[in-house]
Amino acid sequence: MTIEPIAYARNGFTDKFGIPRQAGEQSHLRTRIVFCKSYRNEDAIRGIEAFSHLWLVWGFHAVPAGGHSSLTVRPPRLGGNERVGVFATRSPFRPNPIGLTSVRLLGIERGAEGPVLVVAGADMLDGTPIYDIKPYVSAYDSHPDSRNGFVDTTPKKTLEVQWAVDVPADCPADELNEILVQDPRPAYQDAPERIYGLDYAGWNVHFRVVGDALTIENVKLMCEITKK
Repeated sequence: MTIEPIAYARNGFTDKFGIPRQAGEQSHLRTRIVFCKSYRNEDAIRGIEAFSHLWLVWGFHAVPAGGHSSLTVRPPRLGGNERVGVFATRSPFRPNPIGLTSVRLLGIERGAEGPVLVVAGADMLDGTPIYDIKPYVSAYDSHPDSRNGFVDTTPKKTLEVQWAVDVPADCPADELNEILVQDPRPAYQDAPERIYGLDYAGWNVHFRVVGDALTIENVKLMCEITKK
Protein backbone atom coordinates (compact mmCIF):
# COMPACT_ATOMS: atom_id res chain seq x y z
CA MET A 1 0.00 0.00 0.00
CA THR A 2 1.25 3.46 -0.89
CA ILE A 3 -0.05 6.55 0.89
CA GLU A 4 0.74 10.17 0.14
CA PRO A 5 0.35 13.24 2.36
CA ILE A 6 -2.75 15.35 1.88
CA ALA A 7 -1.35 18.18 4.02
CA TYR A 8 1.51 19.24 6.28
CA ALA A 9 1.53 20.57 9.84
CA ARG A 10 3.01 24.02 10.39
CA ASN A 11 3.90 25.23 13.87
CA GLY A 12 6.84 26.40 16.00
CA PHE A 13 8.27 22.98 16.86
CA THR A 14 11.46 22.52 14.83
CA ASP A 15 12.88 19.92 17.23
CA LYS A 16 11.19 17.05 19.06
CA PHE A 17 12.39 18.39 22.43
CA GLY A 18 9.45 20.27 23.92
CA ILE A 19 6.68 18.75 21.83
CA PRO A 20 3.78 17.73 24.10
CA ARG A 21 4.04 14.02 24.87
CA GLN A 22 0.30 13.71 24.41
CA ALA A 23 -2.24 15.66 22.44
CA GLY A 24 -4.35 17.99 24.53
CA GLU A 25 -6.40 21.13 24.72
CA GLN A 26 -3.50 23.59 24.96
CA SER A 27 -5.15 26.93 24.26
CA HIS A 28 -2.00 28.71 23.08
CA LEU A 29 -0.25 26.02 21.03
CA ARG A 30 -1.67 26.28 17.55
CA THR A 31 -0.89 24.27 14.44
CA ARG A 32 -1.86 25.14 10.88
CA ILE A 33 -2.82 22.26 8.62
CA VAL A 34 -1.76 23.37 5.13
CA PHE A 35 -3.17 21.21 2.34
CA CYS A 36 -1.18 19.98 -0.63
CA LYS A 37 -2.20 21.60 -3.93
CA SER A 38 -4.44 18.71 -4.98
CA TYR A 39 -6.59 19.24 -1.88
CA ARG A 40 -6.66 23.04 -1.72
CA ASN A 41 -10.33 23.04 -2.56
CA GLU A 42 -13.26 24.17 -0.43
CA ASP A 43 -15.16 21.04 -1.50
CA ALA A 44 -12.70 18.86 0.46
CA ILE A 45 -13.62 20.50 3.77
CA ARG A 46 -17.28 21.28 3.12
CA GLY A 47 -19.15 20.87 6.42
CA ILE A 48 -16.02 20.54 8.58
CA GLU A 49 -16.76 23.70 10.58
CA ALA A 50 -19.76 21.94 12.11
CA PHE A 51 -17.34 19.74 14.08
CA SER A 52 -15.45 21.01 17.12
CA HIS A 53 -12.77 18.28 17.04
CA LEU A 54 -10.96 16.28 14.37
CA TRP A 55 -8.80 13.17 14.08
CA LEU A 56 -5.47 13.62 12.31
CA VAL A 57 -3.71 10.57 10.85
CA TRP A 58 -0.06 11.45 10.34
CA GLY A 59 3.48 10.15 10.03
CA PHE A 60 6.47 10.12 12.40
CA HIS A 61 8.70 11.38 9.60
CA ALA A 62 11.61 12.27 11.94
CA VAL A 63 11.87 8.85 13.59
CA PRO A 64 15.15 7.16 12.50
CA ALA A 65 14.89 4.16 10.21
CA GLY A 66 14.73 0.96 12.22
CA GLY A 67 13.23 2.71 15.24
CA HIS A 68 10.58 -0.01 15.50
CA SER A 69 12.98 -2.90 16.10
CA SER A 70 12.04 -3.45 19.76
CA LEU A 71 8.76 -4.96 20.91
CA THR A 72 8.98 -3.05 24.21
CA VAL A 73 9.50 0.62 25.02
CA ARG A 74 10.07 2.73 28.15
CA PRO A 75 7.26 5.31 28.56
CA PRO A 76 8.27 8.66 30.10
CA ARG A 77 5.17 8.44 32.32
CA LEU A 78 6.81 5.45 34.05
CA GLY A 79 10.07 7.32 34.62
CA GLY A 80 11.78 5.98 31.50
CA ASN A 81 12.92 2.84 33.34
CA GLU A 82 10.06 0.34 33.14
CA ARG A 83 9.43 -1.47 29.87
CA VAL A 84 5.99 -2.27 28.49
CA GLY A 85 4.81 -3.60 25.14
CA VAL A 86 4.91 -1.19 22.21
CA PHE A 87 1.20 -1.77 21.57
CA ALA A 88 0.43 -0.73 25.16
CA THR A 89 1.98 2.71 24.59
CA ARG A 90 1.80 5.71 22.29
CA SER A 91 5.52 5.69 21.61
CA PRO A 92 6.62 7.08 18.21
CA PHE A 93 8.86 4.02 17.75
CA ARG A 94 6.32 1.71 16.13
CA PRO A 95 6.27 -1.08 13.51
CA ASN A 96 4.72 1.48 11.15
CA PRO A 97 5.50 5.17 11.90
CA ILE A 98 1.87 6.31 12.01
CA GLY A 99 0.40 8.74 14.53
CA LEU A 100 -3.20 9.46 15.51
CA THR A 101 -4.17 12.70 17.25
CA SER A 102 -7.44 14.28 18.30
CA VAL A 103 -7.33 18.08 17.94
CA ARG A 104 -9.70 20.98 18.49
CA LEU A 105 -10.66 22.91 15.35
CA LEU A 106 -10.19 26.61 16.08
CA GLY A 107 -11.06 27.94 12.64
CA ILE A 108 -10.19 28.12 8.96
CA GLU A 109 -7.84 30.60 7.32
CA ARG A 110 -8.41 31.41 3.68
CA GLY A 111 -5.67 32.91 1.54
CA ALA A 112 -2.89 32.10 -0.93
CA GLU A 113 -2.45 28.61 0.58
CA GLY A 114 -6.11 27.78 0.11
CA PRO A 115 -8.22 26.81 3.10
CA VAL A 116 -5.95 26.16 6.09
CA LEU A 117 -7.23 24.43 9.22
CA VAL A 118 -6.08 26.00 12.50
CA VAL A 119 -6.12 23.48 15.35
CA ALA A 120 -5.09 23.21 19.01
CA GLY A 121 -3.67 20.16 20.74
CA ALA A 122 -1.40 18.78 18.02
CA ASP A 123 1.65 16.85 19.28
CA MET A 124 3.79 16.94 16.16
CA LEU A 125 6.77 18.62 14.53
CA ASP A 126 6.63 21.42 12.01
CA GLY A 127 6.51 19.76 8.59
CA THR A 128 4.79 16.57 9.76
CA PRO A 129 2.93 14.88 6.88
CA ILE A 130 -0.83 14.50 7.39
CA TYR A 131 -2.30 11.45 5.66
CA ASP A 132 -5.97 11.84 6.52
CA ILE A 133 -8.44 13.98 8.46
CA LYS A 134 -11.67 12.70 9.96
CA PRO A 135 -14.28 14.28 12.23
CA TYR A 136 -14.30 13.37 15.91
CA VAL A 137 -17.79 12.21 16.91
CA SER A 138 -18.32 12.02 20.68
CA ALA A 139 -21.16 9.49 20.43
CA TYR A 140 -18.75 6.94 18.98
CA ASP A 141 -15.24 8.14 19.88
CA SER A 142 -15.69 8.97 23.58
CA HIS A 143 -15.69 6.21 26.22
CA PRO A 144 -16.22 7.76 29.69
CA ASP A 145 -15.97 4.38 31.44
CA SER A 146 -12.65 3.46 29.85
CA ARG A 147 -9.63 2.14 31.80
CA ASN A 148 -6.29 3.77 31.06
CA GLY A 149 -3.62 1.34 32.23
CA PHE A 150 -0.51 2.86 33.79
CA VAL A 151 -1.80 6.37 32.98
CA ASP A 152 -4.46 5.96 35.69
CA THR A 153 -1.97 4.81 38.31
CA THR A 154 0.90 7.21 37.57
CA PRO A 155 0.29 10.88 38.40
CA LYS A 156 1.14 13.43 35.75
CA LYS A 157 3.95 15.75 36.80
CA THR A 158 3.77 19.47 36.07
CA LEU A 159 6.15 22.27 36.99
CA GLU A 160 5.84 25.84 38.18
CA VAL A 161 7.37 28.07 35.49
CA GLN A 162 9.27 31.17 36.64
CA TRP A 163 11.00 33.85 34.55
CA ALA A 164 14.37 35.05 35.85
CA VAL A 165 14.59 37.49 32.92
CA ASP A 166 12.25 40.08 31.43
CA VAL A 167 9.95 38.76 28.73
CA PRO A 168 11.29 40.07 25.38
CA ALA A 169 8.95 41.92 23.07
CA ASP A 170 7.07 39.63 20.66
CA CYS A 171 8.17 36.54 22.60
CA PRO A 172 5.38 33.90 22.65
CA ALA A 173 5.48 33.73 26.45
CA ASP A 174 2.09 32.04 26.88
CA GLU A 175 3.05 29.29 24.45
CA LEU A 176 6.43 28.76 26.10
CA ASN A 177 4.81 28.56 29.54
CA GLU A 178 2.38 25.96 28.25
CA ILE A 179 5.22 23.86 26.84
CA LEU A 180 7.50 24.11 29.87
CA VAL A 181 4.89 23.49 32.56
CA GLN A 182 4.62 19.93 31.19
CA ASP A 183 8.34 19.29 31.89
CA PRO A 184 9.91 18.52 28.48
CA ARG A 185 13.03 16.91 29.99
CA PRO A 186 13.68 13.19 29.46
CA ALA A 187 12.06 11.28 32.31
CA TYR A 188 15.38 9.89 33.51
CA GLN A 189 17.09 13.30 33.82
CA ASP A 190 16.87 15.28 37.06
CA ALA A 191 20.04 17.34 37.39
CA PRO A 192 19.36 20.74 39.03
CA GLU A 193 22.72 22.09 37.88
CA ARG A 194 22.03 21.34 34.21
CA ILE A 195 20.89 24.06 31.79
CA TYR A 196 18.48 22.82 29.14
CA GLY A 197 17.85 24.45 25.79
CA LEU A 198 14.62 24.51 23.80
CA ASP A 199 13.86 26.05 20.40
CA TYR A 200 10.35 27.19 19.57
CA ALA A 201 8.99 29.50 16.87
CA GLY A 202 12.36 31.10 16.22
CA TRP A 203 13.20 31.57 19.92
CA ASN A 204 15.88 29.81 21.95
CA VAL A 205 15.09 29.26 25.63
CA HIS A 206 17.52 28.18 28.36
CA PHE A 207 16.09 26.86 31.62
CA ARG A 208 16.91 24.78 34.68
CA VAL A 209 14.69 22.70 36.97
CA VAL A 210 15.04 22.42 40.74
CA GLY A 211 12.40 20.31 42.41
CA ASP A 212 9.02 21.30 40.95
CA ALA A 213 10.18 24.75 39.83
CA LEU A 214 11.39 25.51 36.30
CA THR A 215 13.28 28.78 35.91
CA ILE A 216 13.78 30.40 32.52
CA GLU A 217 17.32 31.77 32.57
CA ASN A 218 17.59 33.25 29.08
CA VAL A 219 15.45 33.84 25.97
CA LYS A 220 16.84 34.98 22.63
CA LEU A 221 15.75 35.11 19.01
CA MET A 222 17.49 32.43 16.96
CA CYS A 223 18.58 35.01 14.38
CA GLU A 224 20.45 36.94 17.10
CA ILE A 225 22.31 33.79 18.12
CA THR A 226 23.22 33.02 14.48
CA LYS A 227 24.79 36.47 14.01
CA LYS A 228 27.29 35.91 16.82
